[in-house]
Amino acid sequence: MITKFLKKIYSIIDKCIIVPISRAVYYLSKKFKKNQGKLDKILNRPHFLIYLSLIIAVVLFLLIDSKVITLVETEAEVITNVPVVVKYNEEAYVVEGVPETVDITITGRKSDIYLAKQLGEYEVILDLSEYTPSDTPYKVYFTYSKSIDSLSYQLSPEYVQVTIKNKESQVMSISYDLLNIDALDSKLSVESVSLDKSEVVVKGGSDALAEIASVKALIDLEQQNFTEAGTFDISNVELAAYDSKGNRLTNVEIVPSTISATVVLESYSKTVPISVETTGELVTGKAIASILINNNTSYSITIYGDQAQIDNIESVPVTINVDGRGNESTWTYEVNIRKPNGVRDMSDNTVEITATFGEEQQRTIDIADNIEETNIADGLNVNILPNQEITVQVKGVASVIESLDVQNIKAYIDLAGLGIGEHEVEVKINNDNPLVSYVVSSTVRIRIFEE
Repeated sequence: MITKFLKKIYSIIDKCIIVPISRAVYYLSKKFKKNQGKLDKILNRPHFLIYLSLIIAVVLFLLIDSKVITLVETEAEVITNVPVVVKYNEEAYVVEGVPETVDITITGRKSDIYLAKQLGEYEVILDLSEYTPSDTPYKVYFTYSKSIDSLSYQLSPEYVQVTIKNKESQVMSISYDLLNIDALDSKLSVESVSLDKSEVVVKGGSDALAEIASVKALIDLEQQNFTEAGTFDISNVELAAYDSKGNRLTNVEIVPSTISATVVLESYSKTVPISVETTGELVTGKAIASILINNNTSYSITIYGDQAQIDNIESVPVTINVDGRGNESTWTYEVNIRKPNGVRDMSDNTVEITATFGEEQQRTIDIADNIEETNIADGLNVNILPNQEITVQVKGVASVIESLDVQNIKAYIDLAGLGIGEHEVEVKINNDNPLVSYVVSSTVRIRIFEE
C-alpha cells in the first residue's frame, strides 16, 4: 500500500510539475532567442531542474495540506467494535446499560483514513466517575481521542442511558456443569467431580441478585487432554450465574471468578449378548429355523459408558426385516448396531446375521401355572381362579417348538387400573425368541382382594 501511494505521488509530481516546467522552459527559450546562450547555460546546469521541481513540489504540498488544493475526494469508513472503557467506582457501584463496543465513522481524505487505520489508536471512554446511584437513568455521552486531527469522527451511538446502583453481595452455593462431554474419549466416563469451594460471593445490583437461580462451575472436557482413566486436577474453572430459565447472567460479579476442580475418570465396560428381533411377516407356512450372529449361535459385545446406566443393560438388540422371506433356505443381513441409551462406545458397530428358514409347525401348550401378574395396585393381591385351561399356540419349525420348555414362556397379565373384585383379563406373551411366535386365544378369570 505504501509503495503504491509513493508511486502515485511521484506520478502526480511528474505529471503536474516536472513536465509543465520543462514545457514552460522550452517555450520561454524559443520566445527569448536573444538570451538563448544565457538560458542554455542555466538549463545545462546539472541540478537546476531538480532544485526548481523540489521548490515547486514543496509549495504544492503546502497548498494541498492546507486544503487549498485537493487531490483526492473525501471518503468515509466505519471502524466497528471499538471497545468502551467505563470509568466508575467498581467496588461500590453497578452500571447497567453500557454497550461493550461502539462503531466509529471516520470521514476525510483517503490518505488520512489509511494513516488513522494504521495507527489504530481508538479509545472510547464513558466517564461515570462523578455520577452517583439513582433509579433514574443518566444520559451520558462518550468521549474519544482523535488520532488524526484532519479527520471527522462520528460515534454510533453517541450516548447511552445508564443506570447506576449500589453494589450488593450475597453468598451462594455452587454446583458444576460438564461441557462438551461428547469430546471425551468414547471409552471414558466421568465417575465423580469435586470442587475446591462449595460457596462463592456474588455481587451486583439488588435486581440482578434476585434473578440468580444457580451458580455453576463450567468444566469444559474439550479443553482437557483426557486420554485415559485417572484423577485429574483442573485449575481456572470458570464460574457462571444463571436465572431460573437457564439464561446466563452477565450483570453480576462472582468472587472468585474461577475455582479448581478434581475430575475422576473411569473406563467402565460390560459384556452383554446381542439379541435379535424381527419385523415383518414371513411367507405363510414358513418359520425361522436358526439364527447365527457372526457365524455363532450366540454373540456378545463389550459396551462402555457410565456404570449407573450400563449396569441396567442386559442385552443389545438388533432388528432384521423378514417380511416376505422364507422361500429361501437362508438369508444374510448386515446390521448396524444402535447404541442403547447411556452407551458411549461398543466393541462392534455391525454384525452379520444369517437366518435359516424351514417349514412352520404348531404346538399347543398349557400355561395356566406359568402366568405372572404385573402392575397391581399397592395394598391389593390377586388370585387366578382355579379350574381354568389356558393354552397358547406355539409356531415354529419342529425342532424348535418340540424342544421348547414351558418355563421359558413368559406369560403375564396386566392389572393396571383394576380394583377389588373379579375380572376377566387377556393373557399376553413377552416373546424374546425370534424363532417362535405365540397365539393366545383364551383369557383368564382373576379375583383381586385386599392384602
